[in-house]
Amino acid sequence: MIPFQLHRICTIMKPEKGNEFEVEGVLNPGVTRGPDGELYLFPRLVAKDNYSRIGIARVLFNEAGDPIDVERLGVVIEPNADYEKRPNGGGGCEDPRITYVECVEHYIMTYTAFGPNGPRIAMARSKDLFTWERMGLVQFSPYEDVDFTNIDDKDSSFFPIDLPSPHKHKSMAMLHRPLFPETTPEETIKKEDNREIDKHKESIWISYFNLTKGKQTSLENAKFTSHHCLAHPVYPWENLKIGGGAPPILTKHGWLVIYHGVQKHKDAAEGESKFTYSAGAMILSEKAPQKILYRSHEPILTPELRDETIGTVGDVVFPTGTDRRDDIGQPNRIDVYYGMADSRIGVAKMEIPETIPLKQ
Repeated sequence: MIPFQLHRICTIMKPEKGNEFEVEGVLNPGVTRGPDGELYLFPRLVAKDNYSRIGIARVLFNEAGDPIDVERLGVVIEPNADYEKRPNGGGGCEDPRITYVECVEHYIMTYTAFGPNGPRIAMARSKDLFTWERMGLVQFSPYEDVDFTNIDDKDSSFFPIDLPSPHKHKSMAMLHRPLFPETTPEETIKKEDNREIDKHKESIWISYFNLTKGKQTSLENAKFTSHHCLAHPVYPWENLKIGGGAPPILTKHGWLVIYHGVQKHKDAAEGESKFTYSAGAMILSEKAPQKILYRSHEPILTPELRDETIGTVGDVVFPTGTDRRDDIGQPNRIDVYYGMADSRIGVAKMEIPETIPLKQ
């Protein structure tokens, strides 16, 4: 039995008819509770020609406490910086993840800036969720023979508290997934099923930013170091690629990370999606998140509904946000918000199990 099981609640957001900002989809939202206790969704809004903005919406609940709809509140970030704009006039602010990081007393948004050099990790901060200050592109120090400079990077998110780096420095810790050449699903699908995994170049990484001046540390163009290769593809459901998902959330077992994996679509017809994107779960050690305590042998959510199998990119469930339901007195309930076929947004719920089988 899989200890973490997701049960769908609804498709909570679809493109709004007549809204030019959403003609190509609403997807992959950041999710967080605001200072007012309300739950806010930060969807990627895709206009014509894949021009992406980041919106803001308030989540609406029914009497039972289940999310049922959203109230659109506008746009918080759109391509304005040079690193967000493409030479052809396009641009991309994509796939936000949001965490309130206690040690710097700000909400931190990481998002994919799709600019002239391809996808890169950008960072912004806010006190109130409505006004955001750009912190620029994330920078990296080199690691052994791995150089993150000028490499595409995505799927980044922060832990909500400061953590000691491997060198025992008080740090902000960030998960991210560099996309080295030959590590995209389009490239790995051409290789044998039993291919040798390049563990350095096909992994989710955890990197650290030293808080030298505590909460006064400047985050502008922050340089991350003390890199650790956290996880690479292991199981069949993720054998083409793994990547980050929702920001880590602390549970009684450790840090819960809902991530994504990609495998070859077994029954794809000509012209259909060749890939299946599914969601899995990891538990990382509370004090030393470089250590994986548990990892899904099987996915906890796979594309099954029409909204998940048919869309801009079919056969995709892509988790990007979580909400622990302290608001209704259920701290062991986690709601997971996810992109559906790169077109819509779904939400599912899980209960944190009493026990988990530890990773051998």
